[in-house]
Amino acid sequence: MAWQKQRARGLLTPLESQLASVIELHPEYHRWLEDGDRASASQPATDNPFLHLSLHLALREQLATDRPTGIKAAFDMLALRLGDRHDAQHRAMDVLGRTLWEAQRSSHAPDEQAYLAAIRAL
Repeated sequence: MAWQKQRARGLLTPLESQLASVIELHPEYHRWLEDGDRASASQPATDNPFLHLSLHLALREQLATDRPTGIKAAFDMLALRLGDRHDAQHRAMDVLGRTLWEAQRSSHAPDEQAYLAAIRAL
């Protein structure tokens, strides 16, 4: 796992490096992740760490590629307004998760314009 490799100062792939940097922001997961194979059996009751970390990575990819077009500007405005990029990420991730859930439920592609509008409205 990326976290264990980072803690051991091992060589990380670019994706592992991104994941480790997200994990670094979440000390509440550190001990749990250090349990290795036992981690999935002892998942924190408050949320799903795998989903949470995956949404961080998904949002980072969207921001890096500005896809959907306009997400970077909308997110940057949100982060500026909040004064905290990590808090802004969590708020945007809530919208991303809801958007993906609605798309899956309706068997349609995610509505990018509605997603962007919801981010701008935060």
